[in-house]
Amino acid sequence: MKEIIIAGFGGSLRKGSFNRMLLGAASNLMPEGSRLEIAEIYDIPLFNQDLEEDIPASVAEFKRKISMADGVLISTPEYNYSVPGVLKNVIDWGSRPYGQSCFDGKPVALVSSGGRLGGARAQYSLRQSFVFLNMRPVNMPEVFISSPADKFDEKGNLKDDEAVKTMKALLQQLVNACRQ
Repeated sequence: MKEIIIAGFGGSLRKGSFNRMLLGAASNLMPEGSRLEIAEIYDIPLFNQDLEEDIPASVAEFKRKISMADGVLISTPEYNYSVPGVLKNVIDWGSRPYGQSCFDGKPVALVSSGGRLGGARAQYSLRQSFVFLNMRPVNMPEVFISSPADKFDEKGNLKDDEAVKTMKALLQQLVNACRQ
């Protein structure tokens, strides 16, 4: 059976980001026959339609990784009840130029951490974009890591048993969606 490749990226540039840690946890929890490859976003510039014909190398690499993957995992914090600007920027680049979206038809799963609601509002905002992007969201189970400082150890490992269980279930559903 073909190995399933999931491209993962986050919505935070912060070195100690809990959402970056969540991607690390996902990498260690991937089902057998699958793996997570991180698509870096650190050096992706602000979207500028004037650059669409000659996209920056960092954008081309991001789009290549997403295009080559069978599915997508997004880990997002919540800023001001919504999606962080850096994440929306990356999604905008990936979807452009019109008709050349790297996201088209891909199964996608969301995870988030932060605050009392664990990033729930950011996830719900992102789901609206998936309609236009023609992505196939894996809706259940939902992974919201509230109070993340209590859920990760000093090395960045997810130590909450219930969160690990839910994350494994979501990743399995994502891999199943990729195999369909």
